[in-house]
Amino acid sequence: MNDTEQNHLRDVAKRAVVRLQTAGFTAYWAGGCVRDYLMGLTPKDYDIATNATPAQVSALFPGSCEVGKAFGVVRAPIEDAEIEVATFRKDESYKDGRRPESVSFTDPKTDAERRDFTINAMFYDPVTDKYLDFVGGQNDISARLVRCVGKPADRFAEDHLRMLRAVRFASVLDFSLEPETAAAIKVCANLVTRISGERVGDELSRILTESKRAGDAIMMMDELRLLQVLLPEAHAMKGVEQPPAFHPEGDVFRHTVAALNLMKSPSIQLAWSVLLHDVGKPMTAVQHPERIRFNGHDEQGAEIAGRILERLRFSSDDTQAICYSIRNHMHFLEVRNMRRSKLRRLIGAPTFAIELELHRLDCLASHGDLANWQFLVDVQKQMADEPVLPPPWVTGNDIMHLGVPHGPEIGAWKQKAYDAQLEGRFQNRDETLKWLESEMMRENRER
Repeated sequence: MNDTEQNHLRDVAKRAVVRLQTAGFTAYWAGGCVRDYLMGLTPKDYDIATNATPAQVSALFPGSCEVGKAFGVVRAPIEDAEIEVATFRKDESYKDGRRPESVSFTDPKTDAERRDFTINAMFYDPVTDKYLDFVGGQNDISARLVRCVGKPADRFAEDHLRMLRAVRFASVLDFSLEPETAAAIKVCANLVTRISGERVGDELSRILTESKRAGDAIMMMDELRLLQVLLPEAHAMKGVEQPPAFHPEGDVFRHTVAALNLMKSPSIQLAWSVLLHDVGKPMTAVQHPERIRFNGHDEQGAEIAGRILERLRFSSDDTQAICYSIRNHMHFLEVRNMRRSKLRRLIGAPTFAIELELHRLDCLASHGDLANWQFLVDVQKQMADEPVLPPPWVTGNDIMHLGVPHGPEIGAWKQKAYDAQLEGRFQNRDETLKWLESEMMRENRER
């Protein structure tokens, strides 16, 4: 959202509070928007907490949708926006490590005490410009600390995903974890295996794409025992030494951390490609006389990444793009020696932007040589005014008309014809067909 849209959403959220208060109810902004507002950041959305019941909220905001009726949550339309309005509540017992079995409606202080972290448990009245802080959230913001509300072990037992959320808030806000909170995560880390793969994947993706230094976030997960529990394949990269001439930064894990830290606003596909691009190295490491080698780690890495992403319930599109980028990343070492046809296929791939940035980060996090990256950038500029992968001049029907029977040979001849076209060896379709016919005749004579 631009500044105008953000200001409009803030004003709408204030008017929603005014409507509730005018009707005689208590109402405040609540949670993350209060934290961001207090820190001088722009909230992405606004949540409201009130003593009005869901039915009363719905009556005040016609067209409301009770998205979490059992938990007192209503999505209220106001003007051209929707604001989430929740009744102050107390959570009863948790049995699935995710949600309370039931809730009871209560007051602001009790509502604050059931929330996850102190920095997310404050309220703000935009009408009177006053904060309500029952748990010390303002002090923790000043100290740049992520601290659980109450006993950390209790909060993590209630909702196991809070351990990953603690890492995300610390990494995104550039805060530290309060010592007791960090200690409790180490003790409770195994509980995260009870969370659905999809929820874990979503939270990990947010950590990788929203953190200021995603590599440091992965190191934090490792120190808290979360990495070895959730991503043992990534944890296995620790201590896997690499040739110093190519990797002065150290082992595979340090290299990966360094590459992740260099990312700027990455997509999910790029972030996971960077995290897992060398995940095949631990199982392919072999000490040769001259140096350590990792033959086939790209192929092995793509297979391992595929299993990880399946476990985390990634979409097929994301999985294919990430695995393709990992499988292909070593090809970038040979780009200046590639035939024109192969180079054009590389640049024309739908994942090329991801692969190119992965290569740049891979180089910067190791030897620092960007010659191949620059070569590809230059070639891409040269091709800016033409389709990198134009429609093929020669079709399967053309090849059958030249006498090739239906079968795998047709594909092979189509490949040859398209390679010749991409390499610019002929000016048009007719020249290509004449060359193709002569090639077929030559092969027949040689059989």
